[in-house]
Amino acid sequence: MGLIGSIGLILHPRRNPGPVIDSVVQWARKNEAEVLGLPDEVGRIDCSAVSVSAEALVARAGLIVSLGGDGTMLRSMRLLSGSPTPVLGVNLGRLGFLAEVDVDELPSALDRIDGGQFTTEARMAVRTRLPDGREVRAFNDIALVRVPGSGMAAIAIRLQGDEFIRYSADAVVVSTSTGSTAYSFAAGGPILSPRVEAILVVPASAHSSFDRALVLPADEDVTLELLPTTGRLAVEVDGEVVGYLDADDQITVTACPAAAHVVRLGGTTFYQRARRKLGIKGSVEAGRRTSHDHADPSTGP
Repeated sequence: MGLIGSIGLILHPRRNPGPVIDSVVQWARKNEAEVLGLPDEVGRIDCSAVSVSAEALVARAGLIVSLGGDGTMLRSMRLLSGSPTPVLGVNLGRLGFLAEVDVDELPSALDRIDGGQFTTEARMAVRTRLPDGREVRAFNDIALVRVPGSGMAAIAIRLQGDEFIRYSADAVVVSTSTGSTAYSFAAGGPILSPRVEAILVVPASAHSSFDRALVLPADEDVTLELLPTTGRLAVEVDGEVVGYLDADDQITVTACPAAAHVVRLGGTTFYQRARRKLGIKGSVEAGRRTSHDHADPSTGP
C-alpha cells in the first residue's frame, strides 16, 4: 500500500464534478483507499464517497482533494487550518493560482503522491477576533470594506502599540503573500511569492495623502482602529462577509505561519501561473531599442 490510505473530497458549491469523483473513486478502489466527503456535498451528487463530518474528514483523510477553483482551495485550507494534511487542488474551471493539476491529470497525480513523488508548500494564514468574540481565519485576506451608502473607511493602523498611519479609503486589505495576487493586487499592492511569510496592509482607492502599502514581518501584529469619521465597514474573510464594524471598533490581525500545506508536483511555478493569470507581459518600452542603443561607443556621448 502507498502513502494514501484515505482521500477527503472538498467540492465546488455549484459545479457538478461527478465524472471527476468517479475517477477518484476508481483510483481509490484500485489502491485500497477510502474516499470521504462532507454530508452536504456528496449528498447532492451520486457517488460512493463515505459521508463524514468536517471534524472526521480532517482527522481521517491522508490527502484532501479540492475539486473546483481557488475559492474551493481556500475553503479547503481554512477547514484544514493547523493540520499537516496536504491539499491537492484540481482545476475545474479557469486557471487559478492554487490548483496544481487539471482534471485529466488527476489519476497520474494521485499515483505520484501515493509514491511520495511530490513536495508540499506551506501557506500562511491571518486571523483576527471580531468584537462579538468570533475568531476568523483567511488564507488570502481580511478586508474592511465600506458599505455602499455609508462613509469612507477611516482607519488608523497601529504597529507595535503605536499609531503609524491613517488611511481614508474604500477598503483596507490585510493580506497574506498568497493573497497578494487577489484583492491586494487589485488595490495596487505588490506581488509576493507565497513562500514569503509576510503581512500586507493595502488601502483600496485611498483618499488620504499616504496611499502606500505596508509589508510587515509575520511576527508583528497589526491593529486596525476605526476612527470616529468612518462609515460602517463590512469584514470580508477571503471575499465572504462575516460581520460589520463601526466607529471606535478595532481588530488585531495576527499571522498563522504554515497553517496549511499545498501539494506541488513541479508542473508550473508560481511565477508562470502569475504571468498567465494576471496577464503580465512587461513594458513594451523595456524591450524597444533606441538610436542610443546602436551608438558607436568609441564616439562617446
